[in-house]
Amino acid sequence: MAKPIDPPIQDAATVIVLRRGDCPAILMGQRGATAAFMPSKFVFPGGAVDANDGIVPILGLDPMQATALQSFSRLSPAAIAAAAIRELWEETGQILGTTAPWTDPPQGWRGFAATGHRPTAHGMRFFFRAVTPAGRPRRFDARFFIVDADALVTDPDDFTRAEDELSHLHWVDLHRARDLDLPFITEVALAELVQHLSDPDAPLTVPFFNNDDEQHLVTRLGGIRPLDTVPR
Repeated sequence: MAKPIDPPIQDAATVIVLRRGDCPAILMGQRGATAAFMPSKFVFPGGAVDANDGIVPILGLDPMQATALQSFSRLSPAAIAAAAIRELWEETGQILGTTAPWTDPPQGWRGFAATGHRPTAHGMRFFFRAVTPAGRPRRFDARFFIVDADALVTDPDDFTRAEDELSHLHWVDLHRARDLDLPFITEVALAELVQHLSDPDAPLTVPFFNNDDEQHLVTRLGGIRPLDTVPR
């Protein structure tokens, strides 16, 4: 029997929105039971990069972050950041943006523009990268960003404008998140996040989980800069 052909790997972006404090929390939702990819799993907001994401003007993308993203993608850093912002908006109704008119948004961004905002990547940090293993119905080369909840211009507890791709949207205690039904790669990303937050003065490197590597190891893509010098 012929071996099934794997689907092409799509570029994707994911956002870990973090509420800091004594009990840090992260924003998560649950995928539908009939979803083709990761059904019923709790995940961070995110999805594939759309063609129109590459033509969206993105404000506030830190040059060092852009350099790091450029090193690992054929896409522009702005396109990847735009996808993360758009997916956050679509799946949670939360906005990373600045108040400004936007009269000619491309398709896929018109709802965002109608709120009176333009997307901004200020405070977004490229944190993690992972490739979906072979044999799955969909495969993604996903870039994970961290952003503080304080960067949202919307009420972080209001999900009324979210589309229906994710249900049970809520803030999850970071140290209890692994009690949920999570994809394996989300567990890996959470472990990296906990380690990262435990030593905020350590240089920020980008963990890369390559499922095509037989050893399935997390490797480091190189330092970006110390965390305390990244815009917040």
